[in-house]
Amino acid sequence: MALLLVFAFALGWIWTFLALVVRTPNAVMGWSMLVITPLTFGSNIYVDPATMPGWLQAVVGVNPVSHLVSAVRGLVHGEVAGSDVVLVLVWAAALVAVVGPLTMRRYRTRI
Repeated sequence: MALLLVFAFALGWIWTFLALVVRTPNAVMGWSMLVITPLTFGSNIYVDPATMPGWLQAVVGVNPVSHLVSAVRGLVHGEVAGSDVVLVLVWAAALVAVVGPLTMRRYRTRI
C-alpha cells in the first residue's frame, strides 16, 4: 500500500502543475486523461507483455506503471520483486524532483 501511495503522490505533482496551467477543472480532467490513459493501456496491467509486438514490449518495459504493477503483484504474492520496487521509487523521486519545482515556480509566478 505504501508503494502505491508514494507513486500516487509523485503523480499528484503532475496534476497540480496542470491545475495551475489550465483554467478550468474540466481542462485539468481532460489533460489528466490524456496523460494517464497511455500510461495505463501501454503497461502490463491487462495483457502479458510476452504476447505483444516487440516495439510495444519496449514501451511497456520503460513504462513506470508497468514497474508499479509488477512490484505490487510481487509484493501481494510474497515474491518480492526488488528491482521493480527500486524502479518505482526512482520514478517517483524523478517525478517529484522534476515536476515539484516546476509546480512551485508556477505557483509563485501565478500569484
